[in-house]
Amino acid sequence: MRVLLANYDSRGGVEPLVGLSVRLRELGAEVRVCAPPDEEFARRLASVGVPLVPFGRPVRALMTAAVPPTAGGVPRRAAELLAEFGTVAEAAEGCDVLVATGLLPAAACVRSVADKLGVPYVYASFQSVSLPSPHHPPMARPGRPLPTDTTDNRALWDFDARSANDLFGEVINTHRASVGLPPVADVRDHVFTDRPWLATDPVLDPWRSSPCGSESSPWEPSPWESSPCGSESSPWGTTGEGARRGPSSPGLGVVQTGTWIVPDERPLPDGLTAFLDAGAPPVYVGFGSIAIGGSEDVARASVEAIRAHGRRVILSRGWAELAHLDDRDDCFVVGEANHHALFRRVAAVVHHGGAGTTTTATWAGAPQVVVPQGADQPYFAGRVAELGIGVAHEGPTPTSESLSAALKVALAPETAARAAEVAGMVLPDGAVRAARRLLDTYGGQ
Repeated sequence: MRVLLANYDSRGGVEPLVGLSVRLRELGAEVRVCAPPDEEFARRLASVGVPLVPFGRPVRALMTAAVPPTAGGVPRRAAELLAEFGTVAEAAEGCDVLVATGLLPAAACVRSVADKLGVPYVYASFQSVSLPSPHHPPMARPGRPLPTDTTDNRALWDFDARSANDLFGEVINTHRASVGLPPVADVRDHVFTDRPWLATDPVLDPWRSSPCGSESSPWEPSPWESSPCGSESSPWGTTGEGARRGPSSPGLGVVQTGTWIVPDERPLPDGLTAFLDAGAPPVYVGFGSIAIGGSEDVARASVEAIRAHGRRVILSRGWAELAHLDDRDDCFVVGEANHHALFRRVAAVVHHGGAGTTTTATWAGAPQVVVPQGADQPYFAGRVAELGIGVAHEGPTPTSESLSAALKVALAPETAARAAEVAGMVLPDGAVRAARRLLDTYGGQ
């Protein structure tokens, strides 16, 4: 069996593809991955024996640009991703299923390839809040803030469908016409399909599946399909395989697989290991692929707050380029490192709240301080606070005082105990479940 996995995203969107690739290969499948051609992504995939098929421009250059992209440039960037149709189609030759994740226009390119080649297609999300549900509102799209006078989630998802059409409808349908495909009326639902997968842990990111209060197994399709309450039809519209949903009927036949994660066996750098061994567990600070504004001020505030608690500091350089502020030996700056191993040796993790970092810290049992910058990060910050495994920082710009107050809670013994308890509840075999489901569903075609 051959599987194509595709994503145009930062490191947090590529790492789950690494996990799923490993499990698919263990089951005998051949795997190809389309991802941004950033050197660090190529190295990471190569470390598990999977070649990277370049998809679009390097994403780091876009996310760290001095002048951030404007909403007006969104259709143009979407057209660039759709122009990768030929690259994706070549990689998809001979594949039994195409799996897309991440940005809607990139996934739309993969969906068009699947339609053109007649190959099955699966869309997967790494956070529940991007999938339509009456239980939560959508995230705002670029240049399309959610209406402040609307509180009904169904109406907000209607607005989101219109926003997706306004931003991407013309460029997607123009591209589809150019490759001999018919237009689509609702680009969001076309890309998501009626049965998307949710690659998150049900403890950290539960999918509320039924509006009628019934419970379903987190590992089975939710009862969002044709009859969630035992009636002849769903109040949100028929959503079974192949059914057509209208934008006024949020609710999907979501399949929650669990997180696509595999243990990272890479050793920590010698210098980092020596630093960890030299004293009490330090506090880790890193913002991953987020080019956080005022990075020097953020680094200074972080170091001052952590020192105020008598702790040492590990600064992850990341795309924010965090760096040393002085020559004291209680601070270590690290580049690429195995977070699975590192987070098990720190007293707390201060981070931006991306799905990948939040999951890894939760799995490691490390108390967290989440400083969300946008997108799904406020949601994961809230989940960390609700679970009692850390603190949701208020606002994206931390100060020494605000971080010190947050760390007082995160470093408390009861928070550490709760973090260890929740770590034992996280199921790390989501990639195994997803790989087996792909093979069972599409391997015999």
